[in-house]
Amino acid sequence: MAAARTNRSAPAARPRPKPTARPKVLAGGARGIRWDRISRVALLAVLIGIVGLYVGPARSYWSTRQEVANRTAEVAQLQRENKRLLARRDALRNAGALERDARKLGMLRPGERSYVLKHLPKGP
Repeated sequence: MAAARTNRSAPAARPRPKPTARPKVLAGGARGIRWDRISRVALLAVLIGIVGLYVGPARSYWSTRQEVANRTAEVAQLQRENKRLLARRDALRNAGALERDARKLGMLRPGERSYVLKHLPKGP
């Protein structure tokens, strides 16, 4: 009968799970306040607020810089046009310029005759 008795091994013992750290329970079952988390959230909120305060002035600064660039380009273009107009004014103040422009329009001096030449050969 000894053979009938087999050496049955006991079932393998499961390892016990390690106890997890639980927050301290205060009287009345309330959990303690996690000040470290609250301070992190408060610090993050303050940082976001400070960044928010910088967004408006930064946007205004950027748009002002673009406006200055546009105005500078406009001033340069107006200065070029002013130089061109001053040169034209000086050219028109010359006595020969008035006569030249009048002759381009086909005008004659009093007593002059106008001649029209027809059937001239074309240029070289």
